[in-house]
Order: sequence, then C-alpha cells, then structure tokens
Amino acid sequence: MSASFRVRPAVQADGTFLGDMVVEAANWRQGGVRPRHEVITGSEHSRYVAGWMRPGDTGFIAEAASGESIGAAWYRTLPRSEPGFGYVGTGVPELTIGVRPIWRAHGVGRALLQRLCEQARAQGYGRLSLSVERGNFASTLYRSEGFAVTQSGFGRDTMVKRLR
Repeated sequence: MSASFRVRPAVQADGTFLGDMVVEAANWRQGGVRPRHEVITGSEHSRYVAGWMRPGDTGFIAEAASGESIGAAWYRTLPRSEPGFGYVGTGVPELTIGVRPIWRAHGVGRALLQRLCEQARAQGYGRLSLSVERGNFASTLYRSEGFAVTQSGFGRDTMVKRLR
C-alpha cells in the first residue's frame, strides 16, 4: 500500500465519516468490536459528532490517492454542563482523531494532528485537550506532538497541548 494521502478541511457533509472515526477511536484495541450503533448513539461519544458542523467545529479529513476518506481529526468546544472525556475547561476545544486500521502507522494521524493544532493556534486557542485510554499506542504520537498528561482518570488520561 502506498502511503500517499492528502489532508483537506472537513465540511458539513463529512459528519457521517466523523461518526465512523469515533467508532474507530472507541475500538482502538486489536479486535475492538463495540458495534457502530452502540458507540454513535451513546451520549459519551455522540457529543463529539452530533450536529456537525456547528459554530466552532473545526476538522480535517485525510484521503487516500483514490479519494477514499481514511482518517479524521477535529475539535469541538463542549460546555461545562456536558463535558467530554478530555474536558479541561471552558473555551478549551477537545479533539477527536480516528484513522482506519489499515492506514495506522503511515503518518496519517500525525499529519491530521499537526494541521488541527496549526488551525487551533490560528483561531486563537491557547490549548487543545484530548482523552486517551491507557495502553493506546496513540498516546506516543500525542506525546511526540507536545501533548502532556494533565489528569489521570480511571483507565484513561487527559492530555493537553499548549499552543502559545
């Protein structure tokens, strides 16, 4: 497989694909099999994609040379009353990232993460946050891109990157 892909801004029509990527993120473990409908309809994950693209939502899609969508990274600012897994404070967007398994370890996640951080900085955000389950190989990527663990929860860590 060629590792050639491109990254483009996400648009409203990408909402369904973002849902697919939430499922990939939730099922990161080898053999992860939480059914799509269970992940998408559960409030803990639906908050990241419901009503995409609302004001303040920003994201990027990676596409293979064939045009197939292969990964996505996006952020959304969630209210204190409905915090996400990686909520750290009002006005700090929480990012979500997912890459199709066959495309993992080909630089897709890193390219998406870098574009998202550049965009957040350009939009004036001082920090981005995320939540990662312990044992997820993606935490190595996040650390290498400047994210640091700020809170440890039950089986998961909240990581933050300072953008300024």
